[in-house]
Amino acid sequence: MDERLRSCQPAGPAAGYSAYLKGAVFGFAAVSIWASWSVITRLAVTTSLDAWDIVALRFGVAGLLLSPVLVPRGLARDRLGWLGMAVIIAGTGAPYALVAAAFGLRFAPAYDGGALNPGCMPLFVAFIAALVLGERLSTPQKLGLSLILAGALIIVGWHAAAWSPSRSFGDALFLFAAFLTACFTLVMRQAKLDPLHVVALVSTGSLVIYLPIYLALHGTCLAQLPLAEITVQAIFQGVLVTIVRYT
Repeated sequence: MDERLRSCQPAGPAAGYSAYLKGAVFGFAAVSIWASWSVITRLAVTTSLDAWDIVALRFGVAGLLLSPVLVPRGLARDRLGWLGMAVIIAGTGAPYALVAAAFGLRFAPAYDGGALNPGCMPLFVAFIAALVLGERLSTPQKLGLSLILAGALIIVGWHAAAWSPSRSFGDALFLFAAFLTACFTLVMRQAKLDPLHVVALVSTGSLVIYLPIYLALHGTCLAQLPLAEITVQAIFQGVLVTIVRYT
């Protein structure tokens, strides 16, 4: 009896600290991957690899690895519908990657991408939630969003001397990418799907939609590039950025 009672007692402070530490480590890892994505992707799209190749590697690898996850779980149309599925694929799949990487990072620097893309995404989430769902923001939330906006403006404005029309176009694309991710976030909040299931849907959907188009237009490009560079980008983009970060 005593043993059973002890097993039913709540975990002590050590267990809570362990869970907090675990969450902090995972959060730091996710932020690190996200921050390095802008830098590594910009380096790739401004040197030997084309951004279209990056997107193909990213979702080609992730889609193949996660397709076995999708088979038993299905498309979740009862929770998403076709429109919701299109939104999540556009929000973090190939369309998002093309907007942020294929064009945004080609025209604007990586620090703009970091400030305007993931940085402004919470602003779009709050705006859309208030406009479409009728949600109201508390005073602390308004303060936090104001600080996010101020930080993004400071980061971008700090390099105002390097401003150009192409950079403005790239920044606009970063904001559009943040809007796409915000739409994805709100749809997933309503659907309440398992993160691994979501990543499998986005990656496999992007693989099916994007890869045939890529192979038809740029099918021989990857074969002409160094294998080492392709391997590094395939692992980073397909495994770390797409699978590890989102799960």
